[in-house]
Amino acid sequence: MGPLQLKPTFHDKVWGSPALAPWFPAHEGGTVGEVWLTHQPDLPLLFKFLFTTERLSVQVHPDDHFAGQHEDSRGKTEMWRILRADPGAEIALGFKETVTRDHAVAAARSGEIVELLRWLPVAPGETYFVPAGTVHAIGAGVALCEIQQQSDVTYRLFDYGRSRELHLERGFQVSDLGPYDGRRGKVRCPYFATEELAFLGELSLRTGAELTALLILEGEGRIGGEPFRMGQGWLLPRNDEVRLETSAPVRLMQVIEP
Repeated sequence: MGPLQLKPTFHDKVWGSPALAPWFPAHEGGTVGEVWLTHQPDLPLLFKFLFTTERLSVQVHPDDHFAGQHEDSRGKTEMWRILRADPGAEIALGFKETVTRDHAVAAARSGEIVELLRWLPVAPGETYFVPAGTVHAIGAGVALCEIQQQSDVTYRLFDYGRSRELHLERGFQVSDLGPYDGRRGKVRCPYFATEELAFLGELSLRTGAELTALLILEGEGRIGGEPFRMGQGWLLPRNDEVRLETSAPVRLMQVIEP
């Protein structure tokens, strides 16, 4: 069996955008926040493209142990590769300095938590690693590619007055309340390893027994004889060699589940 294209599904969000180009066609009449690239049955990893026009909630995800005990789910460790960033675009990872749990809870209720977070300006090409337990947020004007454990467990800590439910009790049970520097090049963790590849012409990839996926960030060409374009995700056959061909520069993210 050759490479298998993952199926895109579009999810409207209050903070989303109709401007999905050049990765996807414009989405008139809606505000798409997330495009999931999926496979049936579900893979242990989930691949997404995110598009923001407003700040997302301040949030945190549990690890495997807590999520298994309380949510009957995997935990959620993730990474982000910034694809586009408007002037002034930023993300938040961790706190400026360590805070107590009581202070953090009170700050979440008042909205002060936004000022306690460490906000970072972002630019295309940067990669950030967000392990479970990291309090984080994504600002407005960002497009990014996200690789995560297959889990949708999110504890919202602050949501800018939107009417969605908050999860302060469980959220602060799992939160690390100190500073965190998430800037990375390659990402390697127990759940996935990622590496960005750029090429022109031909590229041969040898896969092993692990799950291997490619996310097309820029360009177009052919993979195993099938056409590919930016915004797509491809699942590669195990223990095989796959050839990619292109007549223009291509940039992609290779993801391996250890």
